[in-house]
Amino acid sequence: MSPPSLQRLLVPRTIALIGSGAWTDAVAAGAKTLGYPGEIWRVHPTRPSQPDARYFRSVDELPAGPDSAFIAAPNHEVPAISAALARRGAGGFVCFSSGFAETATPTGERLTRELEQGAGGLPFLGPNCYGMVNFFDRVALWPDQVVGESPARGVALISQSGTIALTLMFNDRSLPIGYLITVGNQTRLAAEDLIDVLCDDPRVTAFGLYLEGIKDTAKFTRAVDKARARGKPIAVVKSGRTEAASRTARSHTGALSGSDAVFDAYCAQAGIARCETLSTLCETLKIFHNGGPLAGRRVVVMGASGGDMAMTADVSRHLGLAFPSFTPDTTARMSAIVGERVTVANPFDMHTYLWFQHGALRQLFVEVFHSDVDAVGLTLDCPPAASADDSAYTAVIEQFAAASRGARPRAVFISSLPETAGNTVRQLCLQGGVVPLQGQREALEALHLAGAVGDAWRGGDSPVLSIPRPPRGTVLTIGEHAGKAALATFGLQVPRSQTVPCAQAGDAAAAIGFPVVIKASGAGLEHKTELGGVVLGVRTAEQAVAAGTQLAALSGAVLVEQMIDDGIAEILVGVTVDEQFGQVLLIGSGGVQAEVWKDTVSLLPPWSRESVAVALRRLKVAALLDGYRGKPPGDVEALVDAILAIGRYATANRDTLAELDVNPIIVRPRGAGAIAVDVLIRKLEES
Repeated sequence: MSPPSLQRLLVPRTIALIGSGAWTDAVAAGAKTLGYPGEIWRVHPTRPSQPDARYFRSVDELPAGPDSAFIAAPNHEVPAISAALARRGAGGFVCFSSGFAETATPTGERLTRELEQGAGGLPFLGPNCYGMVNFFDRVALWPDQVVGESPARGVALISQSGTIALTLMFNDRSLPIGYLITVGNQTRLAAEDLIDVLCDDPRVTAFGLYLEGIKDTAKFTRAVDKARARGKPIAVVKSGRTEAASRTARSHTGALSGSDAVFDAYCAQAGIARCETLSTLCETLKIFHNGGPLAGRRVVVMGASGGDMAMTADVSRHLGLAFPSFTPDTTARMSAIVGERVTVANPFDMHTYLWFQHGALRQLFVEVFHSDVDAVGLTLDCPPAASADDSAYTAVIEQFAAASRGARPRAVFISSLPETAGNTVRQLCLQGGVVPLQGQREALEALHLAGAVGDAWRGGDSPVLSIPRPPRGTVLTIGEHAGKAALATFGLQVPRSQTVPCAQAGDAAAAIGFPVVIKASGAGLEHKTELGGVVLGVRTAEQAVAAGTQLAALSGAVLVEQMIDDGIAEILVGVTVDEQFGQVLLIGSGGVQAEVWKDTVSLLPPWSRESVAVALRRLKVAALLDGYRGKPPGDVEALVDAILAIGRYATANRDTLAELDVNPIIVRPRGAGAIAVDVLIRKLEES
């Protein structure tokens, strides 16, 4: 484990418990429960020593600097205690005490600074954290119940919330936990530091995170990349999905983007399973622990209930799972086994005709495992072993497990209710190489997420942050004509156009060629349509003159532009700058209703032809691009070229670009191109 300084903190031979009797008593009890093999020293200014606990009056009286310490003292005493630990050469500590920066008060901020100064270079968790349990090495610095065994291999759970961590510890889902670590305020050690260090522990199979914020995005992305390189997948629950955007945006792109959408995009590209609930987190981690990410999201789900299979299809309708049909040959062989009364389909209701014919049942399972899928799931709910005879159920599981041996698809067991896969059933599954998943929705979400991580790991490079230097100067809006010209130099196709005084609109229109669009041109006209500053379908010189006269009320000049009237679809493409992740490309349904439909995908760099094409396929508007109800397909290749041109411009102007909005790009029929007809660029002007 590296760096060596964390070895003493996480695997201590000596522990000092400092402060409040009730909390430190609980830590001592938890360490005893887990079987901690080292020495525990107690520190309290007034408590008398007991036969089983000798008390020292201060850190300075300890026999030596402890490898690790747990501080549960009043917050104003903590900086001095941390300084004493540093002076004695301790290995690190857990700061359980609260009342620091999390209070958002001057006193809390001051105490945090004093804590950091006192600790010097010591690593510490917190403050305002619940502690940590190293189940592998039987170490507990945890002021509460400690529940769990010491596994040979297991997952590392890292949480900003002590209660969430406690809840995860209490799970009854056969999820082996190796480390359970809370980070609280992340003042010194953050989640990314622990991922980086624990990647080096061969016993760790995967990471589960509960996050409220990321302290250092660059370090976090490096740690994620390291975990991916080591084959240790990450699942995360991150709060804040409903947070409003932290800034006011002036473009459609800005209104549609937000920090949570950016984090979603990062997870999708980096290969992190972002879970909605703790239940799904646990089930996803079980798949990760038992074989890593799935190769993809092609699955077969089978069971002896038409209701279960109908619900499987319904619950999966918003997920990315694919349920491919069996091949004709496989269908024929399965039909010969189950009989003509059973329809072979996926999801597969196999009925109960073979329930007690174990040889035929295993043969059926073998045929299913020959399918070209990534996982095969058996849905079954078992009675409680303590109060019923579950042997008929476990016999089916045994045949399923036997058929799965040596097969490429991962074998999973799915119970519709979490409690109908009791410990006996789960252990039977695990002994047979089957991953027991509890709860139908959670199980299907876990399969989707584990397959999505596998797709990301296989499909491309990790995202690379494109973070501008700190902004300086004033943000100015570039005129539409100048913005289009700038983007055109990077390969974006734009209409033929001229910017002229309003009185010359007729001459300009004739020179460009009818039909044309005429727009008011000037400062403060970012949303011209809403202001009545756009006249479409101008087909004669007389109409052009009238449009110029009309628009003179808004500006002294007009932009006269070739009108694109053969569009298949309108696409929004924009770039925003997220304060943590840097430049983000946003692609979505365009036009004036872009913010209504909110049909968007966000992408972090690197932006490639493949990643852009995949993003486009995720949009609802993709149906129009494919050709809808007899209309011709759109020029998707030209659209991808246009998006990449915008990306090149954004990269080249990274340090000065504040916001970019191309809305819409009109996608013409295949072979005719994709034309950007409206552009908004806001840039920093150096002061």
